[in-house]
Amino acid sequence: MEEILRQTLLYDFYGELLTEHQKQVYEDVVLNDYSLREVADGLGISRQGVHDMVRRSGRLLEEYEGKLHLVERFVSLREQVGRIQRIAQEQSGNPAMEKIGHIAARILEEL
Repeated sequence: MEEILRQTLLYDFYGELLTEHQKQVYEDVVLNDYSLREVADGLGISRQGVHDMVRRSGRLLEEYEGKLHLVERFVSLREQVGRIQRIAQEQSGNPAMEKIGHIAARILEEL
């Protein structure tokens, strides 16, 4: 999985477990692609402080995933439902498979 997608998913699942300050810095640098200098200037801290906080927050998110595996399960579930949908589409003309395809599509929208 590409790194930015992984970081985004980790943050989506575990970001609420970070402090408000950690969330703000992590969002600005990783998700909003602000430079370390921009974030540091905005918060009145050093560039190194921003860098350290991003690394520490990233490690925390990875530790949560290492214990809970929510992102891993989510990605696996999404892939499996996608396979179900593709198989159902291959069997077009079969009313039961079309229903299964529609259900799979709705599940993917929810995920």
